[in-house]
Amino acid sequence: MRLNIAKSSAVVLILAGAGTLGGCATKGFVREQIATVNTRIDGMDGRLRTVEGTSGQALAQAQAAAGQAQQNGQRIDQLNGRVDGLDQQVQQQAQQRARRPRG
Repeated sequence: MRLNIAKSSAVVLILAGAGTLGGCATKGFVREQIATVNTRIDGMDGRLRTVEGTSGQALAQAQAAAGQAQQNGQRIDQLNGRVDGLDQQVQQQAQQRARRPRG
């Protein structure tokens, strides 16, 4: 008889334990939570792609501006050379005029 009581007690404990495990998350609940997280991830992914595109465009524009600035610098250097040459010519002509007698 004691053996039956022990077995019965074990069965009752197992059934009670199984009943309390019903509080675990169901597959449906887990799927809902994962779907919510996936939606948020998709939104962040879209924003990240937008930022990547914008930063790529900004980088391309900055590189183009740097190239244009370099070209402008070269043109300024050329013009400085021409201005220096003209300045020398003006000074030479002024010196020649100063040497000529007036009269």
